Amino acid sequence: MKFFADTAEIDDIKELAATGLLDGVTTNPSLIAKSGRDFMEVTKEICGITDGPVSAEVVALDHETMMKEAEVLRKIADNVCIKVPLTIDGLKTCKALTDDGTMVNVTLCFSANQALLAAKAGATFVSPFVGRHDDNGVNGMDLIRDISQIYDNYAFETEILVASVRHVTHVLESALIGADVMTAPPKVIKALFNHVLTEKGIEGFLKDWESTGQSIT
Repeated sequence: MKFFADTAEIDDIKELAATGLLDGVTTNPSLIAKSGRDFMEVTKEICGITDGPVSAEVVALDHETMMKEAEVLRKIADNVCIKVPLTIDGLKTCKALTDDGTMVNVTLCFSANQALLAAKAGATFVSPFVGRHDDNGVNGMDLIRDISQIYDNYAFETEILVASVRHVTHVLESALIGADVMTAPPKVIKALFNHVLTEKGIEGFLKDWESTGQSIT
């Protein structure tokens, strides 16, 4: 499973890239706004940190303007993936862009039917939002299972990009289901390292090592 960071914070992206865990980055207007920086500048900088796809989202709602915005965005770098909403105009834009060889991430997916439409439109990625389903009393991971089965049934090439990931259990369940990608805030990715027995093991090893009075350097 690929790991994407869902952030526009450059320091966090650099830190994850240094671990070798980072396969790409997803951004959106809200994340860019939180960074307090220029949209184009931030996107270009992110594209220089990772070779993987960097999702940059259009803000227009009509097909014609989406295409104009996409033309600007895809000139930023070769690894820009245009992010469009799961609407009729969004899918028109998706088809036009993918036919032209541009990566497209169809976002704001909340049903398996919507994911089916995105795959038929040729999306590179579809982004179902599991956390927002959980917020409304629905198990978001059931959506991932349904999409996975549909895509397997018809051998769609669209990759399932699990979005709105809130905690490490979302990551685990995504991997067990067989999702292609998950995107999460850096704090969730870092939380995957945590285990009390690992911490106790390190504490014990260091205590025993100190008792020898030796040094490796």
